[in-house]
Amino acid sequence: MTHRASWDDYFMNIAKVVSSRATCPRKSVGAVIVRDKVILSTGYNGSLRGMPHCNDVGCMIENGHCVATVHAEQNAILHAARHGVNIDGATCYVTASPCWNCFKSIANSGLVRVVYGEFYRDERIFDVSKKIGIDLLHLGAPPA
Repeated sequence: MTHRASWDDYFMNIAKVVSSRATCPRKSVGAVIVRDKVILSTGYNGSLRGMPHCNDVGCMIENGHCVATVHAEQNAILHAARHGVNIDGATCYVTASPCWNCFKSIANSGLVRVVYGEFYRDERIFDVSKKIGIDLLHLGAPPA
């Protein structure tokens, strides 16, 4: 009998596919926003709309970070907003844990749960998520 993926694994696998569209060679991240087992929005890290991609012209590095890209979680939130999709109470599946700025966007957008793959840099999210009631789940890296 074939193993059936859990819902968390299923949506994390989709986030991994979404990350394949990323346009910054420094890190490929994908995000999928889901409520009631329905995908509401997706996003990947990439350049501002209308600007050239890092893959084509190189990265804009400040303090060791590429600042030319919009992160996957932010793009997923912005995509939902642009298309009038309510994400309040939803879950964000993301291939890497949110940076501090993305976490703040997640918190203020009404997302209530974050399922992430690899840990990425910022430990502040763990303490703050407990204080404000956002569930964080480390699922680990999605299968290749």
